[in-house]
Amino acid sequence: MRTVTVTGQGETRVAPDAAVVRVSAVHRAAGVADALGGADSAARAIATVAHRFTTPERVGSTALQIWREHDQNDRPSSFSARHSLVIRCPDIEAAGGLLTALAEAVGERLEIEGVSLEVADQGAATAAAREAAYADAVDRATHLAGLAGATLGDVQDLVEGDRVGGGPVRMAKAVSAEASFQRGEAAIGCSVTVSFQLR
Repeated sequence: MRTVTVTGQGETRVAPDAAVVRVSAVHRAAGVADALGGADSAARAIATVAHRFTTPERVGSTALQIWREHDQNDRPSSFSARHSLVIRCPDIEAAGGLLTALAEAVGERLEIEGVSLEVADQGAATAAAREAAYADAVDRATHLAGLAGATLGDVQDLVEGDRVGGGPVRMAKAVSAEASFQRGEAAIGCSVTVSFQLR
């Protein structure tokens, strides 16, 4: 039995509707305990502010680091601590307000590592991309079958590939009284590999 196997690609573009904010609470002090305590208090302040813009389960710690600082002569001088957190905001406008509020509440102990925009519910977009990928596979297989002097028969095998694509990344701008972001577009992609019988 002759077959033809092709991989089709499909993509849907949608506007992001949520944001992921990555920040760190940093503090330098002469001793380990003071450095850790300063970072911890700043992290608690970050969490308190974040809870005004999103739900508690969307605020989480991702890392805690403590290291020794050295002066210009490479002699031990102090300790620094970093407490990193990720905050998931249900809408992009909330992320802008969050950054402004964090800058006001935490001050110099705040580091904004980045903000990424994403599509919270990708179900409908993924389904549309999958349909487009299958249609692309049929078109490719039909063309190849024609080149071989045949026509397409029944589907013998069908495998969905890894989903590709996602929201565009926006690094946090300098925080002003009105931090804001441009939505742009997110590409949600899908691939399918299909084997057809040739008749």
